[in-house]
Amino acid sequence: QFPGFDDLYCKFCFVYGQDWVPTAGLEEGISQITSKSEVAPTTLVWNFPIDITFKSTNPSGWPQIVISVYGPDFFGNDVVRGYGAVHVPFTPGRHTRTIAMFVPESTSRLQKFTSWFTGRRPEFTDPRVVAQGEGREVTRVRSQGFVTISFNVVTKDMKRLGYDVSPSDMQSSSLVPVTEGIHKH
Repeated sequence: QFPGFDDLYCKFCFVYGQDWVPTAGLEEGISQITSKSEVAPTTLVWNFPIDITFKSTNPSGWPQIVISVYGPDFFGNDVVRGYGAVHVPFTPGRHTRTIAMFVPESTSRLQKFTSWFTGRRPEFTDPRVVAQGEGREVTRVRSQGFVTISFNVVTKDMKRLGYDVSPSDMQSSSLVPVTEGIHKH
């Protein structure tokens, strides 16, 4: 949902710890452009499946998906319409997460006018920064839209490695640090 915007596409990438290895699927990619419809005038739907398999023996650095949404501005230039990230759920099953998206904002009126006039808006050179805490406290941002992702998670050998992620331990909020929901035996 991006009120006031249309004809958007998204890029995705995964951020994960050094003990994690992708064994199948794409670590990053780009979707098709989608437009609002008369049936759902406030919603943009990508229906873009992402399939990836990770392997690790350590929950530290649990994978996050970073989403960057782009679309045309008044002059027809593609500009960023939002960044966001969320941890991949750690319990098996179907999960839905809604990510509050944001865009970097210029710090002065002159920068704002210059970026509007030239069509060059502030954006991150590497969107992976969104999933990391470093330097985020000095970045001025503005909320802009929401992306909802549906996950189908399958885990293997978690109990054998000493981790219990049974449904009774499920967290209701995606904002809880992932390590709080993983219990070592």
